[in-house]
Amino acid sequence: MEYGIQMYSLRDITEQDLEGALKAVAEMGYKTVEFAGFFGHGAAEVRGMLDRYGLRVVGTHSSWEGVLPENIEETIKYHTELGNTRYVIPGAPLGNKAEVDRFIEVVNEAQPKLAAAGIELGYHNHAYEFEPTPEGHHIHHELQNRTNLFFEIDTYWAYVAKCDPVAELERLGDRVKMIHLKDGTADGHGLALGEGTAPVAAVRAKAIEMGLDIVVESEGCDPTGIEETRRCIDYLKSLD
Repeated sequence: MEYGIQMYSLRDITEQDLEGALKAVAEMGYKTVEFAGFFGHGAAEVRGMLDRYGLRVVGTHSSWEGVLPENIEETIKYHTELGNTRYVIPGAPLGNKAEVDRFIEVVNEAQPKLAAAGIELGYHNHAYEFEPTPEGHHIHHELQNRTNLFFEIDTYWAYVAKCDPVAELERLGDRVKMIHLKDGTADGHGLALGEGTAPVAAVRAKAIEMGLDIVVESEGCDPTGIEETRRCIDYLKSLD
């Protein structure tokens, strides 16, 4: 089984040494990478790093501002040169209906432009999208019903929101292209895979059944990002 890594998991070193972080995850056995920033590196430079270590880009976490009309052409140019085909928005200001409406307007305008360049536009959730807003809206339902975004389900944050992540994957079906496989406690304290209470093994099995890309994210940097991400893949190898 192939696993990807969200590079935010190694944020203690990526800003200073992105290439060293990529080399480390490749040596651990991760096969794909989801970026969380490029730290001033050009697209061709980053693509060269991936090639050197036998990694593939499975997606990026990139800001929603990057798909605003004034920025989208530059975004398309960078991601095309990188070879990235999935631009994932990792959250946005969606605290009220006006903000939700504005966000939906922006992504609905951007999505066909990205699609024409071979780039899918997706959204990554935290817990709040599955919880009712003060106005009574469920943000994730709004995004599902009013956009063509694909979903990268962060199964741990769905669990924190008191949802069954396996049931959410089944409910959303082919709108889901990839998941974050994460662990932690029910009150939102993230831990390495196998060290928390989230239903990691069941989520992994469902993702494999559905043919989804599995991206590991572990946020604790305990005691370092490299050591925590190594514990994660060691746990996954025990399930394989």
